[in-house]
Amino acid sequence: MANAVQKITLSPSRDIPFNRLVLAQTNVRRIKAGVSIEDLTGSIARRGLIQSIHVRPVLDAEGKETGMFEVPAGGRRYRALEMLINQKRLAKTAAVPCVVSNSTGPILAQEISLAENIEHAPLHPLDQYRAFKDMLDKGMSEEEIAAAFFISTYVVKQRLKLTAVSPALLDVYAEDGMTIAQLEAFSVSNDPVRQEQVWEAIKNSWSKEPYQIRRMLTENTVRASDKRAVFVGIESYEAAGGEVLRDLFQSDDGGWLQDVPLLERLVAEKLQMTADEIANEGWKWIEVAVSFPYGVTDGLRELEGMPIDLTDEEQATLDALRDEFNKLQAQYEEADELSDEIEQRFGEIETAIKSLEARPVRFDPAEIARAGVFVSVDADGMTLVERAFVKPEDEAPATPEDRTDSGAEGAGLSATGSLQRAVITTGGQPADTEDDEEDGIKPLPDRLIAELTADRTLALRDKLASDPATAFLAVLHKFVRDVFSRYSAQGVAMEVFVRGTVFPVQSEGLRDTIYARSVQARHEGWDRRLPSDVADLWDALAALTDTEQAELFAHCASFGVNALYERADRYGNGAISVHGVRQRLLDADHLVRAVGLDMTDAGWRPTVGNYLGRVTKARILEAVREGAGERASQLIDHLKKSDMAKEAERLLADTGWLPEPLRVVELAVEAGDPNAGEDEALPEFLAAANDVALADQEEEQLDAAE
Repeated sequence: MANAVQKITLSPSRDIPFNRLVLAQTNVRRIKAGVSIEDLTGSIARRGLIQSIHVRPVLDAEGKETGMFEVPAGGRRYRALEMLINQKRLAKTAAVPCVVSNSTGPILAQEISLAENIEHAPLHPLDQYRAFKDMLDKGMSEEEIAAAFFISTYVVKQRLKLTAVSPALLDVYAEDGMTIAQLEAFSVSNDPVRQEQVWEAIKNSWSKEPYQIRRMLTENTVRASDKRAVFVGIESYEAAGGEVLRDLFQSDDGGWLQDVPLLERLVAEKLQMTADEIANEGWKWIEVAVSFPYGVTDGLRELEGMPIDLTDEEQATLDALRDEFNKLQAQYEEADELSDEIEQRFGEIETAIKSLEARPVRFDPAEIARAGVFVSVDADGMTLVERAFVKPEDEAPATPEDRTDSGAEGAGLSATGSLQRAVITTGGQPADTEDDEEDGIKPLPDRLIAELTADRTLALRDKLASDPATAFLAVLHKFVRDVFSRYSAQGVAMEVFVRGTVFPVQSEGLRDTIYARSVQARHEGWDRRLPSDVADLWDALAALTDTEQAELFAHCASFGVNALYERADRYGNGAISVHGVRQRLLDADHLVRAVGLDMTDAGWRPTVGNYLGRVTKARILEAVREGAGERASQLIDHLKKSDMAKEAERLLADTGWLPEPLRVVELAVEAGDPNAGEDEALPEFLAAANDVALADQEEEQLDAAE
């Protein structure tokens, strides 16, 4: 006969007045964790006691019940009830639902306390999301849900953001087919079809990190921090029907703008509105683009305008601001630290003073008639208007037929007396049409080397301008090479006559780099200080202090820096030779070492646009291997080139890695040999270009021999 299964007897439950309960010392919870006692108190006040307290009768010395009960499991609920009583929100004798176990049984009180704590399973995040969704559907707001559970509204938004994820992917997550971090990454997109496509593409790959999911879902979007997005404004973009993808689980710099054509249209329209307003001023031409290349105004004459005087009211305001600034400065001169209010006021005064001192300029109408304006977006997303530039072809004086009887004052007016309408040209930099190369370690394209060395040249100018001693040495070095015949004057990086070297080939965005803006700001500062009439220049320079003269000398000398790579002309049509390019770059390395230029410190970072998208996959992997290690390169070696370049940009962002044209070549020159270093091994990128050029020259010689 089979043995009967022994039935389990559950502990009975009963309501016990709170004043007959005491907290047991056998409760294993010692460290605070989870929901605070205050929040639990609020929950009980709102919903009542959802879970009963586990108690045991307190026995006297003879083993008899005393009528009191100890609480080995449920201590936090006990303290929450105690807090409600202290707040006069609950009576001391209020009945508390309890489960009463046997004090003399074989199970220790510590075991009961431990079991209750470790056997409690936290709610699955997907269940929490579905519960929040049900409450939202039944009329509760996000704020009400947050208040009900004593959490922030942001947490509620995070959970509800999972509504954007495909139900199919939610099922995968529910079955532990992906991690919560991966699921959260999918929430940046509101397109369930695209989400499922991305999952199908990566689910069998060993590399399916959340960052990769986010990148694949946002690869055809524009960051909200992009200057075009800042220029238009997120509110204007959304008002026009644009959608912004947001990542509530990680910092996203404002999200991603999904409708790129819409954004570009809004940028063009806003720039055009500015151009239309400026056109009423009578300029001959207006060129409009999101950005112009560095040096776009080279070769153009900038008009000298007359600043408009301050009105009496503006002058009084300026004087009052300066007085207040001086008083505050004197008052807090000895203070170790300023309050937030005082610092804010200092900032407000400085901004107001700069605004008043930056006077608008009045130009001669006759000059306006042949000058033009550049309208673009600066690096900070603000409208950049650069007025009063005259092209060389417009310098010729107007013909008699073009003049009116009113003379110079009437220049720029049509026969009817109205201002001429400017010709507005909208455009930008031409797209790079270089073809993709085959995989393999191929020589860097000439255009890419030229772009990289343009960045290096501009950064070197900025660095040299801040180092008068080295600038003096560089100019002296050039003078000696010019004067003493034993030195070759070819292939140098200092062209002392300072003919400003232009950058015919440059990367997009060079004008917005830190070093380009630094050079421009320094130049504009000196331009404002120097006299407009050359007859006054000598006296103005003589009046400068020694330090100011040195700083101006360094600034002017820096414009002679030419560290550009250019391919030697195979037919020798007046272009620099292969040897000349080689010597120029080696000479530039001396300058780089002297001023301590590091392109990473200068702000250069490898991106898809300036390097990684322009080289072969083998080059990309080589860069990641050098900058981030072998393991990092293995993470991306299976990707397509476009995806590989984007991931490489992320992996190399903070590594300090530089492509060879931007590195400093350490030269080992023997002392006493003035020609030492000329035949040293060239950097790989230059050696490859040298081989190509020499091959061209040999081919030319063979053609001539035939």
